[in-house]
Amino acid sequence: MPPITVTFDDLAPMPAPNSTPAGLRILATASELFYLQGITAVGVDLVADTAGVTKRTLYQRFGSKEGLVAAYLQRRAHLWQEYLLAELRRVTPADAMEAVGVLFDATQEWAGRHHRGCAFVAAWVELGPRGGPAVDVIRAEKAWTRRLLERLVDDDLLAHQLQLLHEGAQVSASAQGDTQAFAAAREAARVLVGSCTHPPHPVHIRDCYTIT
Repeated sequence: MPPITVTFDDLAPMPAPNSTPAGLRILATASELFYLQGITAVGVDLVADTAGVTKRTLYQRFGSKEGLVAAYLQRRAHLWQEYLLAELRRVTPADAMEAVGVLFDATQEWAGRHHRGCAFVAAWVELGPRGGPAVDVIRAEKAWTRRLLERLVDDDLLAHQLQLLHEGAQVSASAQGDTQAFAAAREAARVLVGSCTHPPHPVHIRDCYTIT
């Protein structure tokens, strides 16, 4: 069976928000506050005061709180996707089963450093489907993960099933404090991939993106 060539031409990390030094400081401050305290609990006054800028500067850079929230999630998506692609590149998995394992291992490592769980799930819970531009970022990030899985396993249905396992592990690990969630999901993913690929599809990951 010939190797599956996994290219990242259209799977590069979501671009990081671009702003002035003051804008980036506001964004870094807002990102920490939104993640740790919640989006609805954090107002622009607190963000501006903590960042050491005026509310006028904040609005000049992001237009509104909605714009700032969308930028926060875009920044988060960029950092996460860049990290995951770097892990895939570093490990260079030999087949689909190993590549999916890298995804779960990388997510577990990321979650260990971000104890409130998936920022995109948390934002969706707070904002709902009418959350403005932030919802577009949330959906784009989840669609990106789905496309990555489709590329790794070469099977749309299997990719869907694996994403459900991936999402469930994140929620269980954070909301229930389940320390075995990622290990259990990883094993279930191994069984799924093994049942669909005999032997597991070999994967050749081409160096088609640049880590910034």
